[in-house]
Amino acid sequence: MQRQRRAFQIAFFALFLCAPALNLLRFDLTEVQLWVLGQRWSLGIDAFRQGLIGPGEMAARLLLRALLPALLIVGGFLAVAWRYGRLYCGWLCPHFSLVELLNHVLQKACGRLSLWDPKPTPQRGLTPDRRWWPVFALLCLLMGFAWAITLLTYLLPPADVWGSLLHGTSTPGQVRFLVAGTAVFTAEFLFARHLFCRFGCAVGLFQSLVWMANPRGRVVGFARDAGRLPPASTAPAASFGLQAAHPSQCRSCDEPHGNACDRACPMHLPPRQFKRRKFSCVQCGLCVQACEHSQSAQQREPLLQWSIGVDALRESLRARQRETPSAPAQHAASNGTEQ
Repeated sequence: MQRQRRAFQIAFFALFLCAPALNLLRFDLTEVQLWVLGQRWSLGIDAFRQGLIGPGEMAARLLLRALLPALLIVGGFLAVAWRYGRLYCGWLCPHFSLVELLNHVLQKACGRLSLWDPKPTPQRGLTPDRRWWPVFALLCLLMGFAWAITLLTYLLPPADVWGSLLHGTSTPGQVRFLVAGTAVFTAEFLFARHLFCRFGCAVGLFQSLVWMANPRGRVVGFARDAGRLPPASTAPAASFGLQAAHPSQCRSCDEPHGNACDRACPMHLPPRQFKRRKFSCVQCGLCVQACEHSQSAQQREPLLQWSIGVDALRESLRARQRETPSAPAQHAASNGTEQ
C-alpha cells in the first residue's frame, strides 16, 4: 500500500510542477485567460457584449462551461471525502508529500517530527545526527522557492517567468513576489507545516468536515475488546500461528520505544482513539502498517485495521456511548439534583 501511495504522490507532485508549462491548468493574468487541458477555456462574455451571441447561448455556455463542471468537480471531490476522508491529502497533495519528507529529515537531525515537539519521536535504526540540520534548513528554503515560482507560473506565462529568471531580467513585481513567497513558504515549512495541514488548508478542512458527518466513512479501527479483533469483514487475513493481542499490550508493542502507531502518524494524531480525535487523519495507513509490523514481530495479530461501513459505524457508536452518560445514571443524577 505504501509503495502505491508513494507512486501516486510522486506522480502528482510532478504534475503539480509541470501543469502550468503544459497549459494543463493555469490562469494567465496577462491575457486574463484560463487554460485547461491545453485549451483556452472561455465563457464567451466578450462575444456576448459585442452582440455576437444571444442570451440563450450565453446562458448555455455558463451552464455547460462553468456551473456544471464546477458541480461535477466539487461534488465528486466531496463524495470521495464523504467515504474516505482526506484521501487527497494523504495520497496526492504535494504539500503533504513535503511534510512527510521534511519530517523524515528533521527526525534524522534531532529525533523530532516538528520543532515544537516537547520530546523526540524515536525510530528504529535511526540515530539523530546534527549534520542533518543544514540539510533540513536548505531543503525548506529550496522547497519554499520552488513553491513560490510554481505559483507564479500558474499566474504568468511559465516561459516568461523562467526565461527572465535565468537571464536575470525579472520584473520588480516578479522579484517581490518570489522573495515574499519564498520567505512565507520557507517559514511555513520550518515552523507550521503540521498546523497548516490541520487548520490552515481549506481543502483539507472541508474534507474532514464532510468525513466527520459520515459515521460510516473509512476510519482506522482499534480492537478495544480484550483478545478479540473487530469483525473480519474489513480486517486483513491473519497469518497462521499469530495469537490474539490484548489492548493493554499496545503501550509496549515496540519496546523500548513504546507504541509504534503513535510514532508512525505524520500528523501527530492518536490512532487508537475515536474518530473525533482523528479529525485530521489523512488516510495514509502508516499507523496500520506500524501496528502490523510491531505485533507480528511478537507473534500477535494487529489491533489496528481499516474499518468502513458497518464497522466504522461501530467505532462511531462506541465513541458516543463513552461520551454520553447512560440513561440510569442521568436519571439518578437528576433525582439527586431535585433532592
